[in-house]
Amino acid sequence: MLGTSVSLDEFALSVATAGDKVCFIGEGEMGIGKSAMLYKVAEMLPTHIPAYIDCTLLDLGDFALPFTVEENGMKVTRFAPNARFRFHEGKPVIIMLDEIGKAMKSVKNVLLTLMNEGRIGDHYLPEGSIVFGTTNLVGEGVGDLLERHARNRVCMVRIRKPTADEWVDNYAIPRGLLPEIIAWVKQFPHCLAAFDDASQKDNPYINHPTKAGQGACVTPRSLEKACHIAKHRAVLGNNVTITALAGVIGESAARDMQAFFTVADKLPTWDAIMHSPNTAKLPDDAVAKCICVYSAITRVEKDSLSKWMSYLQRMDKEWQALFAKSVMKSPKQSFCVMNKEFKDWALANEWLF
Repeated sequence: MLGTSVSLDEFALSVATAGDKVCFIGEGEMGIGKSAMLYKVAEMLPTHIPAYIDCTLLDLGDFALPFTVEENGMKVTRFAPNARFRFHEGKPVIIMLDEIGKAMKSVKNVLLTLMNEGRIGDHYLPEGSIVFGTTNLVGEGVGDLLERHARNRVCMVRIRKPTADEWVDNYAIPRGLLPEIIAWVKQFPHCLAAFDDASQKDNPYINHPTKAGQGACVTPRSLEKACHIAKHRAVLGNNVTITALAGVIGESAARDMQAFFTVADKLPTWDAIMHSPNTAKLPDDAVAKCICVYSAITRVEKDSLSKWMSYLQRMDKEWQALFAKSVMKSPKQSFCVMNKEFKDWALANEWLF
């Protein structure tokens, strides 16, 4: 619904645009990528210095230490701010207060002046600096709380969980995550549904805060961990792979992924496609084709793109379009647009875009 939540990118844009005057606090489900917002904002503001602060680890003594100076013939106490806040570097800073809702109450009280005035003790942030924070939803029951007087000093913004397409296009493909898991997410997009969506009460993949004893679940963070496990499945074997996956994404998701791995392991190897793109075996069904295309997106390089395009054009148009649209959102766009075979295909199939 319009005006109720923002995406991760929209939150970062808000911080980069108005964060020097307003302290934004983004609240959202665990594991959706909130902690990575510091680097997104820093990319938008290259003249600023990023400073990451984990509020769960802060104590009162971590803000500033006292020292004495003589002024007008009298010794007085002043406080030197902790270098982690980067006040001293002479440039505007971007301070991210991660997990601020879990900080001790006394720490939150000290942070109020930083969020509202850009100040710790007697020291103010350099002009143009930004302070923002992140926290989990109160409804998740993981200990996050900002009192009303604190909320009145900041702008609380709900950050929604990324959709399956957003996760694939904006995160998984650019980071080169495992194509089998990318394809699984595309086939089961409800694995990234929000827990407070009433229609998802029986969703076996996601976190349900009201269900006692629930273990691991699917989040963008746990999906990346799953990739690091699944890519070693040939060494780990089926039992260890599925057991380990269940430990990061839950048993339902792990069991369902097992079928995807069976399909993926029967696909032609990348070497076979490169050796003979015009005769290498084509995938049989939609799942296999999906895995094959996403595998190509992560593996194709400048010197292999032409051969891959020859192989790809033996598949149905929908899979050709999936590759083209997805790869153009990845860092590999730069050499794709210079490749003759890719350009010829794009001109002949511009109606697909």
